[in-house]
Amino acid sequence: MDRQGDEVHVDDTEASGGSTPHIVRYVLVISLFLAIAALTLIWVTGALTSDQGSRTGTVTNQATPAGDASAPAG
Repeated sequence: MDRQGDEVHVDDTEASGGSTPHIVRYVLVISLFLAIAALTLIWVTGALTSDQGSRTGTVTNQATPAGDASAPAG
């Protein structure tokens, strides 16, 4: 603590009452990586276990082009 006339000047450590170990930064980084890993695991296992259906069959629920001769009349 340094006095200059009526003013008191303190540095960061004295003002905060202790040291700053940056623990919050580590907790946030570790939590971010754990959240990314968990969501990736959920996404990959869901994609691997879901039924994808036949990829060689015809597409259903799709509009027929206007100039298509095989389109039904009406």
